Amino acid sequence: MSRQQEFVLRTVEDRDVRFIRLWFSDVLGQLKSVAIVPAELEGAFGEGIGFDGSSVEGFSRVYESDMVLRPDPSTFSLLPWRGEEEPTGRMFCDIYSPEGHPAASDARNVLRRTMDRAGEQGFTFYVHPEIEFYLFESGELGGRPPVPVDTAGYFDHVNGGTANDFRRTAVQTLEAMGISVEFSHHEAGPGQNEIDLRYADGLTMADNVMTFRALVKEVALQQGVYASFMPKPLAPHPGNGMHTHLSLFEGESNAFYEPTGEYQLSQTGRRFVAGLLRHAAEISAVTNQYVNSYKRIWTGHEAPSYICWGHRNRSALIRVPQYKSGKSSSARVEYRGVDSSANPYLAYSVLLAAGLKGIEEGYELPDEAEDNVWELSDNERRAMGIDSLPASLDEAISRMEDSELVAETLGEEVFDFFLRNKREEWNDYRAQVTEYELGRHFTAP
Repeated sequence: MSRQQEFVLRTVEDRDVRFIRLWFSDVLGQLKSVAIVPAELEGAFGEGIGFDGSSVEGFSRVYESDMVLRPDPSTFSLLPWRGEEEPTGRMFCDIYSPEGHPAASDARNVLRRTMDRAGEQGFTFYVHPEIEFYLFESGELGGRPPVPVDTAGYFDHVNGGTANDFRRTAVQTLEAMGISVEFSHHEAGPGQNEIDLRYADGLTMADNVMTFRALVKEVALQQGVYASFMPKPLAPHPGNGMHTHLSLFEGESNAFYEPTGEYQLSQTGRRFVAGLLRHAAEISAVTNQYVNSYKRIWTGHEAPSYICWGHRNRSALIRVPQYKSGKSSSARVEYRGVDSSANPYLAYSVLLAAGLKGIEEGYELPDEAEDNVWELSDNERRAMGIDSLPASLDEAISRMEDSELVAETLGEEVFDFFLRNKREEWNDYRAQVTEYELGRHFTAP
């Protein structure tokens, strides 16, 4: 038994933990959970916990349904919202076949595999997300639009406001679980908030994002409100993005930093950005996986629609920030296309794979976009070589279907299931008759 496993067993005993929740993600990024009692924990470490994989989205076919959860002791944490009366812990799990092989359908394994590939080239992958979400008065719509908890805007301070109390409690709860927070503030939409997590390696951060979404929903329930990570819940207002800062380190050295480079970005960093740009359209179905995602991308409010990069240009898909000039550890690139409902394991996998491809193939970074690309004409964008992101889930699926990079990164099982699931979603969506259509055409001559 490893030292980490022994530490978990000792903590469970010392803190009188009553239940341990074993968490894992399905292929779409939905959190799954099974609870065990302390008496079963040592066996879970040694042999794993069996479950029916065919009942989980994308995990296995009926005739090969037996799968095994193996808890990762490094992810153990107590759940603060469960309190002291019935202390409850949680650990993320890796998924294995009964024969002991990592499951091809395990999203966590997809990211670990991609990070191992980066490690073979000497890189450690770090991520820092800015996660947006809305707070509504209720999760029950009853045929009406959702009602935000306030009418505040960007960086507004609302005295005694629900959002202030909510963010304070959420940040304190995150910190209690060992998840460091950099900033929190009210965002541009009514009832919209943002909490930025301090950078961590890609796998740790993907676990943190899954924890974050569960925690935010728990705190919302406790405070009598409803939290939504839906990409575009309100038509007139901004969507929920998850702008993601990315960097590669070689040991203690930031591989993206070059003091004499433009914006202090190294050749490695420039090629990484070039890879993200070249493959942006084909990874969009993963970073923006729902029909609703493309309503965020194509309705303004600083959401990126066009494939370009810039320094201070917030209309660009990728930004190269320079907040602390001369500080090598802060060199990074910001990918603004991901939304808050993406599966973080798969999204970080395809972002890393695209960037690595740029480094491996020596992609050249195109010229920077200095103009507001939203205000340019189609001809002007075409002349500048600026392409667009997919306009719909249908287009994103088509681009992903032809992508060798995404297929190799996700693996055959995840790639095939994801495409089938997204095609089914698109077919269901296009069969719907919306209120917009009825309002516009029902009484038309």
